[in-house]
Amino acid sequence: MSVTTTTHLNFRGVAREALDFYQSVFGGRVVAVTYKDAGNIADETEADWVMWGEVTGDNGFHVMAYDAPSHLPWSQGHDPFFVSVRGTDADEISALWEKLAPGSTVRQPLRPAAWAPLYGMVTDRFGVTWVLDVAVPYGG
Repeated sequence: MSVTTTTHLNFRGVAREALDFYQSVFGGRVVAVTYKDAGNIADETEADWVMWGEVTGDNGFHVMAYDAPSHLPWSQGHDPFFVSVRGTDADEISALWEKLAPGSTVRQPLRPAAWAPLYGMVTDRFGVTWVLDVAVPYGG
């Protein structure tokens, strides 16, 4: 099986600080891609915010995080996390999407993105938001 799940924490402007803190607690390595790095700047004041980040440790610790841009609704305690489902096989991710999406609110259709062969976001009928994507190695 090629799928893993990871808690994906959502912040507004402090994701890098949070990732660095979690790394100081749990160890591991921080990777952070800013909106500027990804060429996805909607607001110049948010260019250095984290669009995608993670801490991964040899001890098994793994958490992902990003800064919700100001054009999206966000408040601390509302939508504080996503469950990230990453896989290496597009057919497997697509099949999971087809089972998860009916009856859910599609926030981002499953389709190719600049950073992944497939990426989509859906909030299920229980209020849990799932991010599904096909993982690719980070080349930054």
